[in-house]
Amino acid sequence: MRTSSSSRRGRSPLSSAIACLPGDGIGPEVTTEALRVLDNLSVDVEIQELPFGGAAIDALGDPLPPETLEACRAADAVLLGAVGGPRWDGSDVRPEQGLIGLRKELGVYANLRPAASGDVDLVVVRELVGGLYYGARGVKPDGTVFDTCEYHPDQIERIARRAFELAGERSGLVTSVDKANVLDTSRLWRRVVTEVAVDYPDVELRHALVDSTAMQLVTDPQTFDVLLTENTFGDILSDVAAAVTGGLGLAASASLGDGGPGIFEPVHGSAPDIAGTGTANPAGMLRSLALLLRHGLERGDLADALDEAVNEAIHLAPTPDLGGRATTAAFGDAVVAELAANPRPLEAA
Repeated sequence: MRTSSSSRRGRSPLSSAIACLPGDGIGPEVTTEALRVLDNLSVDVEIQELPFGGAAIDALGDPLPPETLEACRAADAVLLGAVGGPRWDGSDVRPEQGLIGLRKELGVYANLRPAASGDVDLVVVRELVGGLYYGARGVKPDGTVFDTCEYHPDQIERIARRAFELAGERSGLVTSVDKANVLDTSRLWRRVVTEVAVDYPDVELRHALVDSTAMQLVTDPQTFDVLLTENTFGDILSDVAAAVTGGLGLAASASLGDGGPGIFEPVHGSAPDIAGTGTANPAGMLRSLALLLRHGLERGDLADALDEAVNEAIHLAPTPDLGGRATTAAFGDAVVAELAANPRPLEAA
């Protein structure tokens, strides 16, 4: 564990606390760039780095150690690098168990996945703590393995309200994605979302099946504004949306609840094949930091400035996944330089 402060030494009564979980693979490398950029922004924070994922399994035998969980609960926001890797494949204890456990413990049921490029500007709003990933599972005596998808109406209502409120601040369109022609859970999903829509008369609601939505995301993504979906469908569709707007290296996410800290993390995995080479793209992590500033610390001014700097760095210092030759650190240098070269009026902290 490492504790440090950004912008000021020590912590004032008005400073914020960030629990930083670098994790595995390229996670520590992109996290380093995020913390370096944060240090160049005028925000008073205390940063506590903690073991998580595979690194925590190796050190402590637990992907989510009690000390890490307690620090996350006490923080204003959680910044997460990446978890997982082949070295833990087949193990009874896996890094991903720490991530699923952390989401559940913090109650972050709303996963926001922005995807924008050119004339495409959409957000996937994914229910994060229900459905197939959290349902009953097991093995029957005859060897059959099962995973259960379950949803309560209350779980659907709260994520639907998130989507409608977000759409009301954007273009006013919610596309609710399901598989209502086959699944009972999807028929419940469609019914509850339709009922919630009555409370948002200024927002248009469309229902769509997940298979046709996946196709339309590839062929005509600019027709979407807010995509509302359950856990498993959202996991898949958000990666499709990232792919059509530049790739996973650019994609960020925010996982939010009704109170307490959110979790902010890039969409990409731990990429163990390039870990340690200095070629990882930190853009997704830096955009996740911008989401943290916006939703976790209520510093939309800094979030806007950082998003603009990242967009410029993508053109000025592209990493190999974007067809360039810039290193992870060089991309971070470009972001820092853009922030310094283009100061903008900032809100009072």
